[in-house]
Amino acid sequence: MVADPQQSGWALFAPEPVTIAWAQKARGAGLRALRAPEFGDMYQCERTWFVGLDALPSGPDGDIDGSGPLRGAAVEAVRAQVGYLPALHRAQLSVVWPGYPRPREGESDAGFGYRRDRDAAHVDGVMGEGAPKRRFVREPHAFILGVTLTQTDPDAAPLVIWEGSHLIMARAFRAAFAGHAPDSLSAMDVTEIYQTARREVFDTCRRIPLHGPPGSISLVHRLTLHGVAPWAPGADAPDEGRMIAYFRPPMPGGVAAWAAL
Repeated sequence: MVADPQQSGWALFAPEPVTIAWAQKARGAGLRALRAPEFGDMYQCERTWFVGLDALPSGPDGDIDGSGPLRGAAVEAVRAQVGYLPALHRAQLSVVWPGYPRPREGESDAGFGYRRDRDAAHVDGVMGEGAPKRRFVREPHAFILGVTLTQTDPDAAPLVIWEGSHLIMARAFRAAFAGHAPDSLSAMDVTEIYQTARREVFDTCRRIPLHGPPGSISLVHRLTLHGVAPWAPGADAPDEGRMIAYFRPPMPGGVAAWAAL
């Protein structure tokens, strides 16, 4: 299953020899990270989710444990759209197990309900702060690229996206930011704008699970609403769970460029 991330907001690329080899290296590093004491606080939702921010020892070109640079059709698609592959941060290791979701520590009943019923759907980089929670665009990303590391059933907590939602989000954020200085945008409260756009997405956009075998790569537009589906009863996966490595490099040009299609 492949789509155009510029038009639909997502693409899913089939495994290739180079991506399968990379996924094998990353899986080994991921198993070590799951046992590492320094990442012990990354287990959330009653240990059904390992958040895994920067938990994989990958280099700026994606090399991990001698795998060589991250390569393949998805990387070439990024180069075709962006003109180059940005320097990559240490990859996130996102792992989910049967029973997800369960309440996250400190999560309100409403927050857990949203996680359970709406897949905790969000646009990356729009951060909630304070009490009551207000939203700000603090971490504008260029794109979201996820490499599947383990073989699981399709309904074992897959990544889900709302097709075309990036177009709605871009329209909402551009309207909100119009007339404001670029260096002021990260300080703008976008709570109501974001919530209104999100409701429109739920009402009008198709929810699509993205699932593939090890070495498959999901490429998601930075403004696409996405989340993680609940683990369906009986869904099968190895003991290490549903494991995906994610890259979200910073957006050159900051928030103003992030909101532009």
